[in-house]
Amino acid sequence: MIAANLEAVRQRISAAALRAGRDPSTVRLVAVSKQHPLEDIEAAMAAGQLDFGENRLEELWPKVEAARVRGLTAIRWHMIGVIQSRKTRDAIGPFVLIHSVDRVKIAQRLSRDAIAAGCIMDVLLEVNVSGEATKHGFTPDELRSVAGDLLALPGIRIHGLMTMAPFEAEPEATRPVFRALRMLRDELAARFPQGDWRELSMGMTNDFEIAIEEGATIVRIGSAIFGARSE
Repeated sequence: MIAANLEAVRQRISAAALRAGRDPSTVRLVAVSKQHPLEDIEAAMAAGQLDFGENRLEELWPKVEAARVRGLTAIRWHMIGVIQSRKTRDAIGPFVLIHSVDRVKIAQRLSRDAIAAGCIMDVLLEVNVSGEATKHGFTPDELRSVAGDLLALPGIRIHGLMTMAPFEAEPEATRPVFRALRMLRDELAARFPQGDWRELSMGMTNDFEIAIEEGATIVRIGSAIFGARSE
């Protein structure tokens, strides 16, 4: 089931990229494995999936250790959930990417803790494009004002932006959110060419095809691959 689901998602990613005149290989699929067991991750790996996203550090670290014990060393872990300021030290580890740096304080503490650990963390800046009170992230105007300072932090490397669009019954309604993030990224890349702004992490199961058409380089997909999770 997981292998078949993955193949269906990959075909949809490819079709969306081609519609937008893009090479499908420029879109990375992160399989969101939160609340799913390591056995499901193994099944996805058997079908060629290596990038997996978790949103709670308390769940992620036991999986990292269990995967290590089983010899699943090829996994590329992504931290996609909110990081509390008191837990930034716990977010320092073997992640390909932290998608959810959502305020200056978190960026500063991650940088401090990474330097203390002798490493540099690769991150994305989360932007609340829609303005929803329930969403985390910098406002676009706030990010414009602090981007230069964030780029100067020695313990993190910024690689682009992330957003979560509102859940819409009609996925097409999310297009303005994704387009706005792409335009903000392009603006920041022009203003701060010393930064690496290549990544746009946007789009989930409900709306990833629209996100790809608007420039997503990373999509975060869970239920379309693993099925509904227990809450």
